[in-house]
Amino acid sequence: MVAWNKLKITVHTTETENSLYKNSFDIDGGDFSKAGTISTRIKSILKEIGLPNDVVRKSAIVCYESEINIVSYARKGTIILTVTPKAIEIEVIDEGPGIPNIALAMEQGYSTANQHIREMGFGAGMGLHNIKSYSDKFDISSEVDKGTFLKMIINMP
Repeated sequence: MVAWNKLKITVHTTETENSLYKNSFDIDGGDFSKAGTISTRIKSILKEIGLPNDVVRKSAIVCYESEINIVSYARKGTIILTVTPKAIEIEVIDEGPGIPNIALAMEQGYSTANQHIREMGFGAGMGLHNIKSYSDKFDISSEVDKGTFLKMIINMP
C-alpha cells in the first residue's frame, strides 16, 4: 500500500518479518555521473548473500532500469531491497512528474526522454517493459506531479 501526502510517501511492506536482508538506497535525480552505482551495489550484495545467479541477474536488471528512470525523470528516489527466503522484493519510490498514462508508458519503445537523455544513450522506452519482464510480480502506481511507486517480486527457485 502506498499513501501520497505532499511528496511524502509511506510504504507498507509485507515480507519484512522474515527478511534476511533489508536496506534502502537513495538516488539523486539528474545525476548521470552516478547512474548505475546503486544497482551495481545491490548486485554485489545479492552475490555476497549467495543467491542464485539467475535471481541476482534479474534483480540487477530491475534495479538498474529503476535507477535510470529515477535519474532521468525524478527529483529523487529510493530503492528498498528486501531479501527473504522466498523472494527478492524491490520497491522503488520517486518524487517526480508522475506518469499520466501508465498503459502507454508500459508499451515497449514508448519514451518521454528529452534529447539530452537520448544523447547519453538512455530513453529508448525499454525501462518499464524490462522491469516488468524480469519480475515475477510487478505493480505500479503513479500520481501526476507527485511521483511513482513500483513494487517488484523476484521469486527464489
